[in-house]
Amino acid sequence: MSTRTRLGVVILPQQRWSQSRALWQRAEEYGFDHAWTYDHLAWRSLADEPWFATVPLLAAAAAVTERIGLGTWVASPNFRHPVPFAKDVMGLDDISGGRFLLGLGAGGTGVDASVLGEAPTRGERTRRFEEFVPLLDALLSQPVTEHQGEFYTAHQARMIPGTLARPRTPFVVAANGPRAMAVAARYGQGWATFGPAFAAGEGDQEAWWAGLAELVEQFREVAEPIGPVPPMYLSLDGAPRYSLESPELLVEGVQRAAELGFSDVVVHWPREHGIYAGSEDVMAEALSRLGR
Repeated sequence: MSTRTRLGVVILPQQRWSQSRALWQRAEEYGFDHAWTYDHLAWRSLADEPWFATVPLLAAAAAVTERIGLGTWVASPNFRHPVPFAKDVMGLDDISGGRFLLGLGAGGTGVDASVLGEAPTRGERTRRFEEFVPLLDALLSQPVTEHQGEFYTAHQARMIPGTLARPRTPFVVAANGPRAMAVAARYGQGWATFGPAFAAGEGDQEAWWAGLAELVEQFREVAEPIGPVPPMYLSLDGAPRYSLESPELLVEGVQRAAELGFSDVVVHWPREHGIYAGSEDVMAEALSRLGR
């Protein structure tokens, strides 16, 4: 690898702060470059388990860490209106001293997609995202914003004093389709992907890597006419095998991601059981082999 691959970790918002605090601090101590949490109301197989709010959790994490980047993996219009959310982003930027990273996605069809009303169609989600991201960009880049669109209104929306990060909080935009990829290329300081999605029982690890290579090529084709290709972030646990299954698997994954051009690789903090079940010892050994 010609340059050092940055590593991130997702800490799911499942534990009370009295327990969760130590995880965020250990993420920094382990040498992770950034740490993230999901922005959901409930999530997949964990829908009936504890699940805490994203913004206060990240604010608390910012207050007890010093170096590590902190972000949403990823926030979406499913639950967010750009105007009040921009205020939250400005607050997280301030508490973190400019370390906040805003991961953004179009939103999916999971268990919490219809909590606030009927879930939009895929086409509606794409159009909404094409309005959501530029409006957030405007809100976080200027003191007063006026906007009237298909999905959102912002009338004399004030964001004073603005973010410490300049020109605004960095956007890391998740996208697998061409229209969302164009949004990532135009507004993102990073492009994020979980890799190709397979139906249950379809696709193995090598098929996932082959599909990922195709996604990277597709993103480059979309991004290059727009401007410089932004840094690329990979959620390694989009693959069929959990990255912390063994130290060797994580090291291999980081190396293969770097060969495809990813500047950043993100994994999930091991849980005791269920999805992402694993051992912190395995994570520590893998990080040691990667020079952390």
